Parts: sequence; C-alpha cells; structure tokens
Amino acid sequence: MFQHIHQALSEVRELRRRILDKQRFKGYSGRARAISGCLALIGAAVIGLDFVPRSDLSILAVWTAVCIAAVGLNYGAVLYWFLYNDEASRDPRRLKPLGDVAPAFLLGAALTAVLVWRGDFSYLYGTWMGLFGLANFASRHSLPPAIVWVGWFYLMAGIICLAAPALDFHNPWMMGLVFFAGEWFGGFLLHFDERKGLRGWASFFGVGGAENQYEREFE
Repeated sequence: MFQHIHQALSEVRELRRRILDKQRFKGYSGRARAISGCLALIGAAVIGLDFVPRSDLSILAVWTAVCIAAVGLNYGAVLYWFLYNDEASRDPRRLKPLGDVAPAFLLGAALTAVLVWRGDFSYLYGTWMGLFGLANFASRHSLPPAIVWVGWFYLMAGIICLAAPALDFHNPWMMGLVFFAGEWFGGFLLHFDERKGLRGWASFFGVGGAENQYEREFE
C-alpha cells in the first residue's frame, strides 16, 4: 500500500512539474540578456572614459542608445522564437507574458520623461533600477522562480541609488555594474532553466559541437 501511495505522489509531482513547465514562457533568450548586460558596461565605459561630452543630455543619449540596442536584441530574440519555434506556433496567446512587464516599463518611460523635464537627472539611475526590478517580479509566474532574486537585486540597488545623493549622474559605473551583474544573472537563469550540466554551459557560450555531444544525455 505504501508503495502505491509513493508512486501516486510521484506521479502527482511529475504532473505538476509538467503543468508548470507548459506555463513557462520560453521566448526570452538568456544569451541576449547577458549581452545586454555587456552593453550596459560598455555604455558606462563610454561615459566614464570621457568619449562623450560631460553633459547630462550627452550621457542620457548614451544610455538611450544602450536601451534601444538591448530592447532590439531581446525582443528580436522573442520575435525569432515566435516565428520559428514549434512550441510558439505563431500563436499570439504565447506572447501574453510580455504584457506582465509592460506597466513597469511604461511607468519607467513616464518617470524618465518627467525627471528629464525637471532636470533631476540624479534620480534616473535609481528609478531605472527599481522599475526594472519590479518588471522581474512581474515575470515570476512565467519565468524561472529564482528570477525574483534578480528583482530584489535591482530593487535594492535602486533604493540605494535613490537614497545616496553622492551617486552623481555623471558617474556611470554603478549603473553599468548593476545592470551587467543583473542581466548576466538573469541570463543564466533563463538559459539553464532547461539545459543542464555541460550541455548548458556549451550552448550558453555557443559551442555547438559540445552541445550536440551531450544532447542525448540531458534530454
């Protein structure tokens, strides 16, 4: 009897895992997110090493370019998944999780416009980090559960930036390092959600031969 109970519980756990797996959004690319973190660090270097004029608008232009490139990279990956992945099947309902983050991003755009209009550039970094953290929280039901830790990381970094007046808008390194670390962490979580062990590491860094070698082992 106990053996039958144990088997029934195992089957229930497996069924629950399969249901949660089907609810998981697979359109985001872990590698695209990690590259976005690198773009943030490059943006900080461009500003910090005086490759652009030391004015608020010039610095804002660099971060705007970084944002546009990151959005294009990540949502370009989503579009590719939507068009060519059999799981997506070009079903618009599969893109529903994208709406979870829309309110945070919309509020971020509105607050950015207001702060720039008022000339309060020093609050931009904290605002961006905090709202990006909220976007990660909003995705917790469609992405790996550990994504909430990425949300907490961004949220706490945003609070620190908002509470520390010494963090000047002309010093980009806090911004660059926070988004570099956060996006790499988030990228790892997305990529290794299904891929395990050596197969995961190989595919993350684009080593196709090594991925094929372990394909059968981990599927």
